[in-house]
Amino acid sequence: MKLIISSVSGEPIYEQIKTQIREAVLSGELKAGEALPSLRKLAKELRVSVLTVTRAYNELADEGIVLNVQGKGSFVMDRGNEVMRQSLVTKAKESLGEAVTAAKAADLPLADLHDLLDDAYRRARD
Repeated sequence: MKLIISSVSGEPIYEQIKTQIREAVLSGELKAGEALPSLRKLAKELRVSVLTVTRAYNELADEGIVLNVQGKGSFVMDRGNEVMRQSLVTKAKESLGEAVTAAKAADLPLADLHDLLDDAYRRARD
């Protein structure tokens, strides 16, 4: 996993770290049980404060995405975790909302939108 931090984006650095790790977990790039880089290692790599990385990891733990184990490190939680599931459901709802908006703008009938969703779902399962 490669994190890219922008000092000119206007978004706080801890938020950039948090967002990129969350996306890596949700996309499956980071697997359940996988260890995140240590606080010091990531801080050194990104050239940021350890406190910045700590804040990002702690907020991810609060969201149920990672588990912080004292003296061991931070680990990706299992996707079965209810908080993680809710996060995935929310992401799916947002994406479907965007799809509905685009379909309406294109005057796509609901039945055709259902067909597109069915096709996409089948492709993702395989």
